[in-house]
Amino acid sequence: MKVAVVGATGLVGRTMLKVLEERNFPVDEIIPVASEKSVGMEVSYKGKNYKVVSMSDAVKMRPDIALFSAGGSVSLEWAPKFAEAGTTVIDNSSAWRMDTTKKLVVPEVNAHVLTPTDKIIANPNCSTIQMVVALNPLHKKYGIKRVVVSTYQSVSGTGHKGVSQMMDERSGKSGVKAYPHDIDMNVIPHIDVFLENDYTKEEMKMVNETKKIMGDEHIGVTATTVRVPVKGGHSEAVNVEFGKDFKIEDIKNILQQSEGIILVDEPTKNSYPMPKHAEGKDEVFVGRIRRDESQPNTLNMWIVADNLRKGAATNAVQIAEYLVKNNLVGDKLRKVTL
Repeated sequence: MKVAVVGATGLVGRTMLKVLEERNFPVDEIIPVASEKSVGMEVSYKGKNYKVVSMSDAVKMRPDIALFSAGGSVSLEWAPKFAEAGTTVIDNSSAWRMDTTKKLVVPEVNAHVLTPTDKIIANPNCSTIQMVVALNPLHKKYGIKRVVVSTYQSVSGTGHKGVSQMMDERSGKSGVKAYPHDIDMNVIPHIDVFLENDYTKEEMKMVNETKKIMGDEHIGVTATTVRVPVKGGHSEAVNVEFGKDFKIEDIKNILQQSEGIILVDEPTKNSYPMPKHAEGKDEVFVGRIRRDESQPNTLNMWIVADNLRKGAATNAVQIAEYLVKNNLVGDKLRKVTL
C-alpha cells in the first residue's frame, strides 16, 4: 500500500502523517509530496525521515492513495493526473466539494456512497465536518428543518500564517498578516472572501456542504463564521429546528451512542466542550444541550473539534480506512485488515 501525502510540509499535511502513524494505517511506502520549492526537504514518519518529492515524480510512483492538502488550484491541476494513474485521491481543498460528479464524505455520515470508481473524493470544510457528525444522528430521528450556526474558528484554520500573526501580536513583533485586522484580543466576523450575497465563502460552504453530505436539499442552513484568537480547535453554537418534538434526555442518549461523538454536558460541574479538550483528539465534542424556549421543536447545542484532525487530516484518513477495509482502493483492490 503506497500512500502519498500532497502538501506534506504544511500544517494539515504534517498532521496527516501524524494521524496515519497514530492510527496504524497499513502503509508499506509513504510518499511525501510538495511544491518544487520544498522538494528535497525532509519530513518525519514513524521515526524516519523521508525526502519530499515533486508532483510529477509522485504521479509516476503510482500511489494507491493520495491525501491532498495543498490548496484548490493544485488539486484542480494534479488530482486528475493522479486519478488517471490509478490513484484514489482524497482532497482536502474546496476544489471538488460541490462538483456533482464527486462524493463529499464524512465517514460517520455517508461513507456508504463510496465505490471503487470514485478516484477523486472530496473532504469537506472543517466547520461542516464537526457539525454534520453531531447533526446526522438527530436528523435520522427527528428530521431537521433548519440550522442556524455561528462559528468560533481558531487561527490554525488559516495555516502557519494565522498562527504566526497571533503569536507575533502577542509578543509585540511585526510580521506577515494573514487577516485584515489584528486577531489577538479581537474577533473577526470574516473568514474567506465575501460573496455577492454578503455572506463569506466559508459561510456558504457550510450551507451547501451540509445539504450535500446529509443528502437533503430541504434542510435550511444559515451561518456566521468568526475567527477568534485561539491557536487550535473550532467551536460552534448551533440552533436546530426539528420536524418532531424531542426529549432532552433522548437527544443526549442518541449523541452518546453515536460514532465519533463524546458528550460533555454537566453544566452544574462547569463541564462543557472547549478547544483545549479537543486538541489532539479525533472525536467531536458536544455539550450545552438545551431546549430553545423561543419556539417549538428547537434545540441549542455547542460543538467543538480539533480542526486540523477531525476537521481535516483525520477525516481524510478515515475515508482512506473505509476504502481499504471495504476493498475499494488499489490496483488489485486487495483486502487489508485494519
